[in-house]
Amino acid sequence: MRVGISISSTYSVSDPSEGARNMIERAATARQADLDSLFVGDHHVTTQPYYQNSPMLGRLLAEWNNKPAGALYLLPLWHPVLLAEQIATLAAIMQGRFILQCALGGERPQSEGMGVDMKYRVPMFEDSLDIMRRLWAGETVTHERFWNIKNARIAPLPAQNIEVWVGSSAPAALNRTARLAEGWLAQPGLSLQGATDQLNQYRQACAEHNRQPNAVAVRRDIFVGASTQEAEAFKSKAVAKGYRGFAPESMLVGSVAQVADELANFVDAGFTDVIIRSMSSNQSEALAGIERMAEVKAQLEGSV
Repeated sequence: MRVGISISSTYSVSDPSEGARNMIERAATARQADLDSLFVGDHHVTTQPYYQNSPMLGRLLAEWNNKPAGALYLLPLWHPVLLAEQIATLAAIMQGRFILQCALGGERPQSEGMGVDMKYRVPMFEDSLDIMRRLWAGETVTHERFWNIKNARIAPLPAQNIEVWVGSSAPAALNRTARLAEGWLAQPGLSLQGATDQLNQYRQACAEHNRQPNAVAVRRDIFVGASTQEAEAFKSKAVAKGYRGFAPESMLVGSVAQVADELANFVDAGFTDVIIRSMSSNQSEALAGIERMAEVKAQLEGSV
C-alpha cells in the first residue's frame, strides 16, 4: 500500500501567513517521513482562512520530491481552460507526476457563491474533464454548452499524462468514475466495511466498462499517538466534539502499531493507496503524527 497525505488547507488563525507556514511545515515533514504522495483540497466562499490549491501546491512542491503530487478540484466550480493551464503549469514545476483528484462538490452555498447551478453539476463535470484532456493533448477546443469557449489552445502542455482520480460514493457516481477515470478515491467518513462495499461496486463497474484502475484509494483522518493512551484520550475528545460528523469507526486513531494494523485491513480489502489527513489542529501534534507515519509505513511493509 502507498501512503500519501492530504495537507489540511483550513486554519483558524489571526495571521493568514501562519496557516500557510503550517502547510509548508507539514509538507516538509511528509517528505522527511518518506510518504508516497502529496495533495491539497478544494473549497471556496469560506468564512475562515482556506488556502487555495493551485498557488499553495506550487509552494509546497518546493518542499516535496519526485514522488506524485496533486490537488483535488471540484470541476463544476472551475473554468476548464483556466484549470487545464494551471494544472499543466504545476506539472511543469514538479519532479514527479501530477494526479488530478476531482469531484462534483455537493455544498449548495459554495456552488451558488461561485455562480454554478447545482442541477448541472454532473454534465459540467464530464464536459470539463473532456475539455481539459483535449487541451492537454494539444487540441484546439470549442465548447458552447456551459462555457463560451472558442478555439482554445494551451501551452505548455503536460510532458506526462495527467492521471485522474475521482472521489465518489453513490452507485451512479461509482459507475461514472469507472468509465472516466484512472482511479477512485473513497470518502473519509466511511467505515472499513462501507469502503470495502463501495470498492466492490466500483470494481464491478470497472469490469463492465472493461477498465483496469491504476489506483483504488481511501482517505482517512488520522491521529498517530506516541502511545495507546495518548491516542485514546485524543479520540475521546474528538468524538465528544462530533468531529466532522464522522462515526468513531471511521477515524484512524491509535499508536503506531494500531494504525499499521488498521491500514493492513485496507490492504487486505484491496486498496492500493491511503491518503491521510491529520485530525489535530495543533501544529506540534500534527507534525509528530506525520513523523510517526514513517514507523507506520515500516511496520505495514513488514506485515504484508
